[in-house]
Amino acid sequence: MAKSSNKPLKTVLITRFSALGDVAMTIPIVYPVCEANPKVNFVLVTREHPSKLFINRPANLIVLGVDLDKYKGVSGPVRLASNLHHRYDFDAMADLHDVLRTKLMSATLRLKGVMVATIDKGRSDKRKVVSGKLRQPVESTHSRYRKVFEQLGLDTGQEFVSIFSGKDVPRSPIVPAKETADRWVAIAPFSQHKSKEYPLEQMKLVIDELARDEHCCIFLLGGGENERKAIDPIAKQHSNVMSLLHIKHDFADELALLSRCDVMLTMDSANMHIASLAGVPVVSVWGGTHPWCGFMGWHQAMRDVVQLELECRPCSVFGNKKCRYGDYHCMRDISPEIIIEKVRTILKR
Repeated sequence: MAKSSNKPLKTVLITRFSALGDVAMTIPIVYPVCEANPKVNFVLVTREHPSKLFINRPANLIVLGVDLDKYKGVSGPVRLASNLHHRYDFDAMADLHDVLRTKLMSATLRLKGVMVATIDKGRSDKRKVVSGKLRQPVESTHSRYRKVFEQLGLDTGQEFVSIFSGKDVPRSPIVPAKETADRWVAIAPFSQHKSKEYPLEQMKLVIDELARDEHCCIFLLGGGENERKAIDPIAKQHSNVMSLLHIKHDFADELALLSRCDVMLTMDSANMHIASLAGVPVVSVWGGTHPWCGFMGWHQAMRDVVQLELECRPCSVFGNKKCRYGDYHCMRDISPEIIIEKVRTILKR
């Protein structure tokens, strides 16, 4: 918990490293906080790659992408915190991560008189969901992020709608012209962990069926050589399916595309959270993980979730465990027809 203070805050450090999706989840909370506290300067520190997500950021928000290889060991976070404090003179820290690295940073800054507020991740409740002892949703990560800023006495602002709210969507070479009758579907078929990935041979059936509609344009998202090789044969079979895996683009391009899409089909992955930033409706497919663990995308609806109610689900909070049965039936037993119907339901809204 943060210590109470009547002194107005001038500069606040925000820390959130780790996975791309976790960092993307900060934006719907951090942007409104910055906008609601225009006299406060905010410095958000993360890894280099996710730092590029923060487009159209508020004027009082600085985002620093840090090469953590330069700050290894116990002394690394101490040096990082000291260097940043010397540069920005923080009077508060919002720790949205609560791991050893940020604990060392917060301890360093406390010694310098900085007020610190730390996220309560609810680890115990999440373990209960996985073990089956708790059969209901835990508090969302977004809500937990917001409470950190409330601890510091900051106004948390208005509800986030889109990263483009009140601003023009930038032009992008990867975004073609869209006809009035067109319906655009973005599909991100991959995930970091196998328990969170719908089998590609079944996803192909989804893509094939959706592509039968000549007015349906499908954009395939992903990255990495293996994913490119896997998706190419599927994309080449249809004139209205475009793979972005061969087209060089950045987060601004991807968000510009998503903002014009009618629906996004994705796994429980970073793409699910990136889609939320663009305000596009999302159909999310869940296997080894579960929305109850607090990682649903911002303003995404449970009615658009695809999952099977199985005794063995969820088997982990983050999806990083192998299937105890070896067949990942939590994903394989989801029929393509269920996913197709979810996507078409959104297209009809």
